[in-house]
Amino acid sequence: MSEAKGGRSAQLKHTGLRPGWTTGACATAATTAAYTALLTGDFPDPVSITLPKGQTPAFALAVEELDGERATVGVVKDAGDDPDVTHGALVRATVRRLPPGSGVVFRAGPGVGTVTRPGLPLDVGEPAINPMPRQMMRDHIARVAADHGATGDVEITVSVDHGEEIARSTWNPRLGILGGLSILGTTGVVVPYSCSAWIDSIRRGVDVARAAGHTHVAGCTGSTSEKTVAAEYGLPEIALLDMGDFAGAVLKYVRRHPVDRLTVCGGFAKLSKLAAGHLDLHSARSQVDKGFLAELARQGGADAALAAEVADANTGLAALQLCAAAGVPLGDLVAVAARDQALSVLRGAPVAVDVICIDRAGTVVGRSGVH
Repeated sequence: MSEAKGGRSAQLKHTGLRPGWTTGACATAATTAAYTALLTGDFPDPVSITLPKGQTPAFALAVEELDGERATVGVVKDAGDDPDVTHGALVRATVRRLPPGSGVVFRAGPGVGTVTRPGLPLDVGEPAINPMPRQMMRDHIARVAADHGATGDVEITVSVDHGEEIARSTWNPRLGILGGLSILGTTGVVVPYSCSAWIDSIRRGVDVARAAGHTHVAGCTGSTSEKTVAAEYGLPEIALLDMGDFAGAVLKYVRRHPVDRLTVCGGFAKLSKLAAGHLDLHSARSQVDKGFLAELARQGGADAALAAEVADANTGLAALQLCAAAGVPLGDLVAVAARDQALSVLRGAPVAVDVICIDRAGTVVGRSGVH
C-alpha cells in the first residue's frame, strides 16, 4: 500500500471537487492571446499560461477581435465546482500598443471596478486588478514580447461582461470598489469548497499528519499562509492543513485528536474574525468587526481619536495601518485574542497554540506567544 499523502493538494484530491480558474488567470490568458495576436496576426486557441505554482492550464477563446493597434480576447471563467458568483462570466482583455518605455499600464473596462477608498492593496483611483494578477499579466506580456522581438509596452484594459451587476452580489460596493468586479487570485486556481467535503478533508489531514508522527501541525487560511508557516517553522507539507474558512473544524477535530502544538496562520482580517469569536471565517457568514478592533486598539494604548478612526476604517487592513502608524500593535493583539479563542474551543485539550497574522504579501503583522 502506498504511503498516505497529506497537505493542501491531498485535501483537494480527497474532496473529489473540481478546481477552477480565478478571474486573474482568465484575464492573464486573454491578455496573452490578445498580445500574441497583436504581434503575429494569429490568435492562439486554446492559449496556455503558467500559474504561480507551475500549472499550465489552457483556455478556449470565446471572443477574438483584431483592429490595427489593439486586440481583444474574451475567456469564459470556469470556477470548477465552487459556487463562485463569477462562474460563467466573460472576462475580456484589450491590449493596445504603447510607445517604447511606457511599460505595462492597466485600465478598468466595463464591469471592472475602481478603488475609491483606502485600505485595499491598491491605491485610490486604481483599477480593481489585484497585485498578483497584474504580475501574472506583466510576466506573460514579457514572455510574448521576448518570443517575438517586441518591447512589451502595452495598455491592458480588463473588462467583465455584466460585471457591475454581478458585483452587487459581492462586498465590493461596501469596500468602495465601484463600477464592477475585482480581478482576483493569488495562485490562479479557485479551490472549491463544499462545507462537508472540505471539513472531511481537514479531518483526514489531521489523521495523516498524526499517523506520520508529526506533533506540530498548522491550520492555514490559504497558500500564502502555508508558505509563511513553512518558512517560520520548517513544517513539511504533510503537517499543513488547508483550513480555508473552517477554523472551527480544525479546532474541534484537534480537540478530539490532539497534537502537541497547533499553529493557526492566516490573513489579519480573517483572524480578526476568529479573535472576535467566529469559527466560520467566510465573508458571507462573518464580517470584520471594526468596533471590536477599536476596543483591542484601546487596550493596546490607542487614544479615543485613533479608536474612532479604527471603528470607521474601510477594511481590517486599513485599521491595522492606522494602528501601525501610531505604534499600537493591533496585529499582535488580534493574534493573542485569536489564540485565546482557539484555546477556549479546545477546552483544555493538551494542545499548545500560537497564532500568526499576515498581510496579503505574506509579511507577518502580528503573532501571539505559544500557550
